[in-house]
Amino acid sequence: MKLCDNSHLDPVSPGVYIVGAGPGDPDLLTVKAQKLLAVADVILFADSLVPEQILALCRQDAQIIRTANKTLEEILPMMIEGVRSHKSVIRLHSGDPSLYSAIHEQMHLLAEANIPFEVIPGISAFQAAAAKLKIELTVPGLVQTIILTRISGRTEVPPGEELASLAAHQASLCLYLSARHVEEAQAKLLEHYPVETQVAICFRIGWPDEKIRVVPLNQMAECTHEEQLHRTTLYVISPALLPAKGRSRLYHPEHSHLFRSSPG
Repeated sequence: MKLCDNSHLDPVSPGVYIVGAGPGDPDLLTVKAQKLLAVADVILFADSLVPEQILALCRQDAQIIRTANKTLEEILPMMIEGVRSHKSVIRLHSGDPSLYSAIHEQMHLLAEANIPFEVIPGISAFQAAAAKLKIELTVPGLVQTIILTRISGRTEVPPGEELASLAAHQASLCLYLSARHVEEAQAKLLEHYPVETQVAICFRIGWPDEKIRVVPLNQMAECTHEEQLHRTTLYVISPALLPAKGRSRLYHPEHSHLFRSSPG
């Protein structure tokens, strides 16, 4: 769904715009992302992770470059050349650029080349998953912390962030990029979470073929294998997945704050 009329949008300055495309549903793009897509000259998008429907928001004459089969050494010169040719260049990433998007090295190299860039946030898979599950990940009296992490694989996790040590907090834990190591992840989680803790297994959340399965923690690996999930899978492990009655003080009648006085 288009929220903006392209004819009323001004062109943007030459530069690289690192845009979060969200988890898959084009309707979850921010308005700012949509406005940029409508006017940008060049779009480099990770076509294995970003749905092609998003390209319908782009200018018909925009240059579209697919990057799933390209390295950073191939992608970076395209961005630099585009900006030096006075073009606006969008680097379209899945989810939110602040999480597992490998933008750190891109920004460093762009800064070294004196190329202006801007980061536009997007909805992350953990937020879209919570919305689909109709849960709040921070329930008063039950859980007030969210941990976003992954298990060690080809990209190693620092020793102080090993999954077992994070699981000790029994927080709402959102586990990315770990489906290929699910048995190991389940074993580490079971060191600290009760067996009856619920796990939401969320595959390609926001895409037409999304799957969401909620199972007890000790069935996490079995369900992953039964569904043949290997990638683009998020695990949400949380006490909030069980029925809870915690209430926030924010809207409680006895709670006062800057905009509301308590009754007595």
